[in-house]
Parts: sequence; structure tokens; C-alpha cells
Amino acid sequence: MAMNVLLWVFQVLLAAAFLAHGLMFLFPGPELEALMNASIARPLRYFLGVAEVAAGIGLVVPGLTRIAPWLVPLAAAGLVPIMVGATVLHIARAEYGSSVTTAILLLMIVVVAWGRWRVRPIAPRTRA
Repeated sequence: MAMNVLLWVFQVLLAAAFLAHGLMFLFPGPELEALMNASIARPLRYFLGVAEVAAGIGLVVPGLTRIAPWLVPLAAAGLVPIMVGATVLHIARAEYGSSVTTAILLLMIVVVAWGRWRVRPIAPRTRA
């Protein structure tokens, strides 16, 4: 029971974080867009934005509806390379505060992926 609650808390927090960050990548304000364009290529930024929004949805919606709940650990696993890359990028830029944040998010993602795949998978909806 406690593990299921922990996984749901992580899923909701991660979904909120990735939805917000993904939407920021897709629809930045003018000042933020200028800053982003100087540090990351626009096609990569759009790819990351779409991937993060999709993952944010995939972390919660399949579990809530119990329709294809196997998508939850896949959504989490899909974020692993993105967060490894983000952590490495922030370390390379000596942005240690951001690297700690991305490393914590990465740890939470790994817990959700492992937990929903092996420990407490969400049962699919059954026909009545």
C-alpha cells in the first residue's frame, strides 16, 4: 500500500514538472526564447518539449484510466535518457544546482519505472 502511494505521488509530481517544462520549451516567452535559442537548437527544443509533454501525460493518464497501464513504466523509462543528458549538460556547464535537480528527477523516474514495471504494476481495466 505504501509503495503504491509513493509511486502515485512521484507520478503526479513528475507529470506536473514535465508538463510545465515541456510546455515552456514549446511556448516560451520572448525573453526566454532568445535565451534558449542561444543555448539549444530549436528542433531539439521542440523535440524535448513534445517528449516531455507526452511523458507527463503518460505518467498519469494510463494509470488513472487503467487503459494500457503498461504505458506508465514506458513513459518513465523514456524520460531516462533525456534526464541523463540534462544532468550531464548541467554538470558540463557548471550549473550544479540544476544538475542536482535533474539527478533527483532522474532518481524519481527510475523508481516509477521500476516500481510500475516490477513492484506494483497497475492492473488493466477488466470488462464487467
